[in-house]
Amino acid sequence: MAEPLSILKLIVQASIPVQIVIALLLLASLSSWAIIFRKRRIIGRARREADRFEGRFWSGDDLATLYRAIESKGGATGMAGIFEFGFREFARLRQTAAGSEQLLEGSRRAMRVAQLKEIDRLEHSLATLATVGSTSPYVGLFGTVWGIMSTFSSLGNVQQATLAMVAPGISEALVATAIGLFAAIPAVVAYNRFADQVTRLEMRFDAFIEEFSTILQRHASRAGAAAGQER
Repeated sequence: MAEPLSILKLIVQASIPVQIVIALLLLASLSSWAIIFRKRRIIGRARREADRFEGRFWSGDDLATLYRAIESKGGATGMAGIFEFGFREFARLRQTAAGSEQLLEGSRRAMRVAQLKEIDRLEHSLATLATVGSTSPYVGLFGTVWGIMSTFSSLGNVQQATLAMVAPGISEALVATAIGLFAAIPAVVAYNRFADQVTRLEMRFDAFIEEFSTILQRHASRAGAAAGQER
């Protein structure tokens, strides 16, 4: 009976360069899993907060009351943060007796800035997942090639090479490729999933900005009409 394959034994018996490659791949895998769990929590929370805010926003609450409630909590993110930025700028410009176009443009600009900050927060570390997913197989392949080269180089002075002499070295080298794939596959899957979720949230933010801008435009028009009657 052949001795059972032991991954740990193959790693221990591998050459130093191959061991370094394997250590780098394991480190990349651990970091990618840490990012996966963190991004899953952050993006999931952003989606839930967006759902709660939309429910409250469209429930008919007074916008000023909703703004004060969000502002009192401090550090609002996501859709609530976009609303806070837009309404604050709208209220500030209205005190300066700005025209309706200036009110609307200023509010939209403030909301776009808030949206960009939120998307940047949600996309943070996704590039690391993409890097791990795209480079890990090649790093593992480098370890495999190096290990196979070392194996055949050690057979240079042997008159008759057998499969039993070659197989252990090749097995040790192939472990690097296996670990490279182990690191790359979850990173690629997670990156594609999170990138899609962030894109969907960005579309929701875009839709909310347009809807809220329409509401602010009506408020600005009424304010302008009231100012004209006073004159």
